[in-house]
Amino acid sequence: MTRTFIIESGQKPTEEQLREVQEAQKYPIIFDEDCQELSPAMVKAFKSAVVQRNRKKKA
Repeated sequence: MTRTFIIESGQKPTEEQLREVQEAQKYPIIFDEDCQELSPAMVKAFKSAVVQRNRKKKA
């Protein structure tokens, strides 16, 4: 199950949210046909796209 938390800039997560994140860290990531593990080249391309997106957001 996926849980999404939206935390605004300057807002601190609640204790409950922090506990849920810490609990989720105990579980392994399970890849399947819908969510395959990225190759090193794809990870590099993804990181590059994120950096470019963040540059545009700041402008």
